Amino acid sequence: MELKDDRLRREVFGLTFQNPVGLAAGFDKDGKSFNAMSSMGFGFIELGTVTPKAQEGNPQPRLFRVKKDEGIINRMGFNNEGVHALVERLKKGKPAGVIIGGNIGKNKVTPNERAEEDYAYCFDILFPYVDYFVVNVSSPNTPNLRALQDRKPLTKLLTMLQAMNHKKDISKPILLKIAPDLNNSQLDDILEIVKDSKIAGIIATNTTISRDGLKTEKQQIEEIGNGGLSGKPVKQRSTEVIRYLSTKSNGELKIIGVGGISTPKDAKEKLEAGASLVQVYSGMVYEGPYMIKRINQALLN
Repeated sequence: MELKDDRLRREVFGLTFQNPVGLAAGFDKDGKSFNAMSSMGFGFIELGTVTPKAQEGNPQPRLFRVKKDEGIINRMGFNNEGVHALVERLKKGKPAGVIIGGNIGKNKVTPNERAEEDYAYCFDILFPYVDYFVVNVSSPNTPNLRALQDRKPLTKLLTMLQAMNHKKDISKPILLKIAPDLNNSQLDDILEIVKDSKIAGIIATNTTISRDGLKTEKQQIEEIGNGGLSGKPVKQRSTEVIRYLSTKSNGELKIIGVGGISTPKDAKEKLEAGASLVQVYSGMVYEGPYMIKRINQALLN
């Protein structure tokens, strides 16, 4: 299933990716299946979101397929076994040539004014075991988490992590994962924050809280309730965000594009909009694991 070709290789963030197609965070929160997933041909795998302490997440059911729209609604709530459990699995070794990212968040019980402590803790513990970091302040399923996307708290958080990063013998790329629901003025703020904190780049985008334009009956959507919507319904907005950030930064900002990729054409759209790499999750649920090879094959052609 794996497709190996030097032409697929990408140098981004100072790292060498064997191919530009990665597995998005949320699929393998605790690092239980990254070895199996790497054999499907991913160029990189993002683990997490992980928090300092283990937590149950939101009550079940909390994951729903929205089949008519080829989407998924989830309100998992950062369910994970905690950062130490993830580290124990990573200590056993990781697949050769596959870049591993660590997506970090805060525990639900940690108030926003102490969120930095949670991010700093995860960063420190995970540092020796992952190739890059993602700061997740954009999940809609942890109360008030998205408030950390505001300019002041976000600048403070990223500056602190960068200071920790520079104290290490070799620093590692830190990326910020943002919501698709930010408006242009908020995206301008994000660009300023990236510039000020000198982080490596952006992951655009997380799931959306919007329910606009769905084919699925309104009643069914209401019965599902709250959660982040991923898959095809977020595809267009995610690409718009990528294009906006790329254009505004004169193509200098490094972006990983994620949201609604299920075909080679979708992946190409993200790359043409300004992404250097792409990630998949919901599309793979609907299309199956051969999708990764199909995308890489199309990029070669």
